[in-house]
Amino acid sequence: MVGYDPEAQCVSTAEAAAAGSASGLVTRVLVSPLDVIKIRFQLQIEQLSSRNPGAKYHGILQAVQRIFQEEGFVAFWKGHVPAQFLSVGYGAVQFMAFESLTKLVHNVTSYNARDSFVHFVCGGLAACTATVAVQPVDTLRTRFAAQGEPKIYRNLRHAVVTMYQTEGPRTFYRGLTPTIIAIFPYAGLQFSFYNILQQFSEWVVPAEGKKGGNVKNLVCGSCAGIISKTLTYPFDLFKKRLQVGGFEHARAAFGQVRMYRGLLDCIRQIMQEEGPGGFFKGLSPSLLKAAVSTGLVFFWYELFCSLLCALKNTDSTMRKEG
Repeated sequence: MVGYDPEAQCVSTAEAAAAGSASGLVTRVLVSPLDVIKIRFQLQIEQLSSRNPGAKYHGILQAVQRIFQEEGFVAFWKGHVPAQFLSVGYGAVQFMAFESLTKLVHNVTSYNARDSFVHFVCGGLAACTATVAVQPVDTLRTRFAAQGEPKIYRNLRHAVVTMYQTEGPRTFYRGLTPTIIAIFPYAGLQFSFYNILQQFSEWVVPAEGKKGGNVKNLVCGSCAGIISKTLTYPFDLFKKRLQVGGFEHARAAFGQVRMYRGLLDCIRQIMQEEGPGGFFKGLSPSLLKAAVSTGLVFFWYELFCSLLCALKNTDSTMRKEG
């Protein structure tokens, strides 16, 4: 169902966008706590270890307990409003672009739209398109998730006005370079590995047929998310560090802060001060989040597409009978 299939032309481009939006919305609600923890880990300069007295966060369980004690239960959904705009917008643009690109490849080239290489290229291009479209919202989401108490931004409108007036319009695109560099292989690997794993599962258990398809989609999506996230993780960390540039005063309660002049300076400072391990801070919650979110995104997308197809078939049948 993911990607253009000439043998099963059921979902239109608009319906793919609707299914992508819905899958992003539902998934975001479920994975927001993991996202907040991941961002806190990524932005912490100090080593993530209980042996470091200056480290605010040491591990996932300790971070959960500390955030809950200091900021309350709702802190795990900090930045949820811009995050939902991000997920809904990103899901719509990504899946709409992916369906359109795979259809274009099938119609104007000799490549098969179901090939894993085609899914890699089209998935990467679709993600780049979606990223440029929603980058300002992603920056807002990161700022909200990163701020402690007392809050710097009271609400979404206050954040937009304050950032625009004090830092200018370009601040909404902070971290875009590492994002684009990372998102193409990350999303490309997601779509291609999802396709490979789906084909592999059909080869291993062909007798399953349609039975257990939803579980299979969830498992294949989760595995694809883990593989792609591990291979491209450092660029996600660079993006988060750059996105909170000019926001250092709100980070004081979390430990040391740093200012970066750009991507290369960010890489250099992390390497010098935090070592190679600094590039993978927050990897544990990130992998957990990637497994859950990617699995759920593909799961809900396939499910919503199936429901749309079922509704269209039912409507078509009723019209014929009428």
